[in-house]
Amino acid sequence: MNEETVLDRLAAVEDPDLGDDIVSLGLVNDVNIDAETIHVDLALGAPYSPTETELAGTVRDALSELDREIDLTASVDTGLSADEQILPDVENIIAVASGKGGVGKSTVAVNLAAGLSQLGARVGLFDADVYGPNVPRMVEADDQPKATEQETIIPPEKYGMKLMSMDFLVGEDDPVIWRGPMVHKVLTQLWEDVEWGALDYMVVDLPPGTGDTQLTLLQSVPVSGAVIVTTPQKVALDDAEKGLQMFGEHDTPVLGIVENMSGFVCPDCGSEHDIFGSGGGESFADDVEMPFLGRIPLDPAVREGGDAGRPVVLDEDDETGEALRSFTERTANMQGIVRRRQVSAADR
Repeated sequence: MNEETVLDRLAAVEDPDLGDDIVSLGLVNDVNIDAETIHVDLALGAPYSPTETELAGTVRDALSELDREIDLTASVDTGLSADEQILPDVENIIAVASGKGGVGKSTVAVNLAAGLSQLGARVGLFDADVYGPNVPRMVEADDQPKATEQETIIPPEKYGMKLMSMDFLVGEDDPVIWRGPMVHKVLTQLWEDVEWGALDYMVVDLPPGTGDTQLTLLQSVPVSGAVIVTTPQKVALDDAEKGLQMFGEHDTPVLGIVENMSGFVCPDCGSEHDIFGSGGGESFADDVEMPFLGRIPLDPAVREGGDAGRPVVLDEDDETGEALRSFTERTANMQGIVRRRQVSAADR
């Protein structure tokens, strides 16, 4: 039994998205063999994504006849030391953005974070909408952040998610009127002074548009992927394209487009009504050659979940909850594809 034997077996494992085997793609970081165990470290960067979970299972199957226990770990080398990273223990930072307000961006961000947590991931949800923070209400977060002796912040938790929002730090009815430098300072403090711990994903709910908060995030934090939220009508799609251009200018990978408020099914007659049009998000994704992450129906259950503080993605019996779970899985899978492509490109 030697490393070459293990690598020969692993060379038969195909990456379903990148079209080659994991050895040729440089996705095997290390192989170590002892008397009882084969230790394999894989360059998998999207914990609990369905594709990477299945890929890890295929690796176990490929090594199952080698008469050793199989110990799999996953890591992606960012090329930066811990001192150089803003959030060294956060594996993926996913920004949820929209070109305009009123498209349900915060709803999508909350349900994405809750959906990832439901898959088993360690998740943080950062409400970076400094002018209109409302994430705490949407998850009914009654606890407040706590301070340590070192003057860092311990975030409250709900539904398995660590939470931080400006809403925790200002009065309920206080208006937030800040200029750009103030926004930069407070956001930087919230990233650096919060005890986030080790996270598989941090979901960041950005304010709508392309202003100071978005630029601060993209210039300060290594965003691993962005999700752009739109509704089907053309005016929303025009603004979504501005958001897409903003991420492109900062070399931030866009994981895809999600179409929110996509069709309303009448609870009385069962017929579907395209109140905001239909198919605009998918058509836009095709036009800009971006993945389409799914359609989220216009459903009163989403609003009720937001008002009641329980994300509808957690409702196993709800069709819209199922749509949000599918969106969550596609987003995680796309994050994995982006990370594995980066590793493979660097290896070659």
